[in-house]
Amino acid sequence: MKTYTPIFLMLLLVLSVSCKEQTSTSIASSQPKALIDKNDIDRVEPPNWWTGFKNDSLQLLVHHQNIGSYQPSIEYSGVTIAHVSKAEKSNNYLFIDVIISNSTKAGTFNIIFKNDDNEELVTTYELKAREKSAEDFVGFNSSDAIYLITPDRFANANPNNDTFDNLNEKHIDRTNDYARHGGDLQGITEHVNYIKDLGFTAVWPCPVLTNDMHHASYHGYAITDYYQVDPRFGTTEDYRKLADELRKNNMKLIMDQVANHCGLEHWWMKDLPFSDWVNYQGHYEANKANWNNEIVKRSSHRRTVNQDSYASKIDKQEMSDGWFVQGMPDLNQRNPFMAKYLIQNSIWWVETLGLGGIRQDTYPYPDKDFMSDWAGAIMSEYPNFNIVGEEWSSNPLLIGYWQDGHQNADGYDSNLRSTMDFAMQEKIIAGLKNEETWGTGLKEIYTALANDFHYTRPEDILVFPDNHDMSRIFTQLQGDITNTKMALSYLAVLPRTFQMYYGTEILMNDFDKPGDHGLIRTDFPGGWEGDAVNAFTGDNLEETKKDMQSYVSKLMNFRKNSKAIHNGKTMHFAPENNTYVLARFNDDETVVHILNKNEDTFNLNTNRFEELGLTGKTLKNVFTGETVIWKDSIALKEKGAIVLTTKLN
Repeated sequence: MKTYTPIFLMLLLVLSVSCKEQTSTSIASSQPKALIDKNDIDRVEPPNWWTGFKNDSLQLLVHHQNIGSYQPSIEYSGVTIAHVSKAEKSNNYLFIDVIISNSTKAGTFNIIFKNDDNEELVTTYELKAREKSAEDFVGFNSSDAIYLITPDRFANANPNNDTFDNLNEKHIDRTNDYARHGGDLQGITEHVNYIKDLGFTAVWPCPVLTNDMHHASYHGYAITDYYQVDPRFGTTEDYRKLADELRKNNMKLIMDQVANHCGLEHWWMKDLPFSDWVNYQGHYEANKANWNNEIVKRSSHRRTVNQDSYASKIDKQEMSDGWFVQGMPDLNQRNPFMAKYLIQNSIWWVETLGLGGIRQDTYPYPDKDFMSDWAGAIMSEYPNFNIVGEEWSSNPLLIGYWQDGHQNADGYDSNLRSTMDFAMQEKIIAGLKNEETWGTGLKEIYTALANDFHYTRPEDILVFPDNHDMSRIFTQLQGDITNTKMALSYLAVLPRTFQMYYGTEILMNDFDKPGDHGLIRTDFPGGWEGDAVNAFTGDNLEETKKDMQSYVSKLMNFRKNSKAIHNGKTMHFAPENNTYVLARFNDDETVVHILNKNEDTFNLNTNRFEELGLTGKTLKNVFTGETVIWKDSIALKEKGAIVLTTKLN
């Protein structure tokens, strides 16, 4: 047995420690720099990104005091900085163009900023793995029925998020049609079953991103932060919970986006990066101390300049560059940094929420070449996706121009699958209200549908009875319940994608002030604790409203399961004797829709419809469940709409 002196033992200890330090130093020097979980930077947008996109480029907007004096660096396998751009107007911005190779793994890394004085700022950035493949993002289509909601007015599930001291509009006032009422994302999520039971397959909430405006911020269209859910609606997690709940019920979430303008209180309006970040920027900056309705350079709203081959440059500029209203700065998408920002923002939300579609506000107002690039970039990444653009026009020529694949004289291709059918909506209202003459009444509706030859894909056009910007259909039809039912049923069977505004199913109206936006967007009864009427449960709901609710449910649930309506062929017959017959059919089913304006019993001669091949067949009434044999004539007992199907179960 060996023995060691105390001195020898001490020497062994020193040598052991020394060897460990050398080994540790050697290992550290062969490793990349350790991740520092830190955030010295005020704002980096997008706040995260993903691996595996077709487009391997990413442009980061960095906003921080004097960040333009710093140089960024990244050390992460597969990620390289291709270019760094300073903002011409403000030293508080950097735009970092990054390339993310196909081999890049998901993970976090540091972006290190150093200036000439060797001062260092660090922020941690995350690249996530995509949760599903690009092909799995399936957009809404003609099989869908979309339920449009103004979130502030639907249901207040969480009163704790009604007000925030750090936001400009601080009060809830349900007696004021233009104030915040407290509805939120959780309120929609908790009533997904109600929407599903009505027969709808998709939900389109008006924008829920932060609108930190001083008044009337409830509607959502004056966005002041493109990456933040307005805390009065909830959080990004609440938004995702809504998307998840819809998916669990085989339903889709459609996001309302705004590329044309932002809100005047947007954070970048206080520190603009470029002199052309928004349109008429110089005019704004020269007058912002006294900014008012008289000073603002507004859009002319002459949307035809997008198609007009004779349009002057000044007319095009005044339409596209003018501000929508005083409080909504018009974004300049011709600025390449703005363009990239908006495209990436849309993709970020598609990926974050797993969206089933986008509704793009005021589609003809931004730079139209940018809008083609924007839609093209999204559809390139998500080939089965869908986007609908708002073109508020009663002219089918303008509506058709914006649809992807349309043979336009100027060669323009929008990359946009769907646009909105304001023309059809207008003609249905007119046709139901007007007397039957040679060219009015039901003939107006018939002729409007005959214009479908102009559309590349009529089934991708979005049709609707009303929306958040126009009088309720019940108001437009002067309180006539029968006409309202006729309008809804006809719209539901058209070769279109169908959308309905919340509350239409209970005859919500704006009779007191027709067309008033605040009144149109009335609170849904039962969405607030203590409401005397609850339309979700039917408590104290008037019988006429319950009847309409039942009518909509039967109509939409039938539509949900009818392949003939989703993608069948269409045939209609010119109106005669105050009646108009339209059919949708495939090999398995024929759906017959009859609009009847006769007040007394009328025997409809069916010989004229022989080519439908229905003679001797039994059809079921979708609303009553009664069956009828298609013979020489069918008795129409009262004015209204009849929907018949050869599917008996």
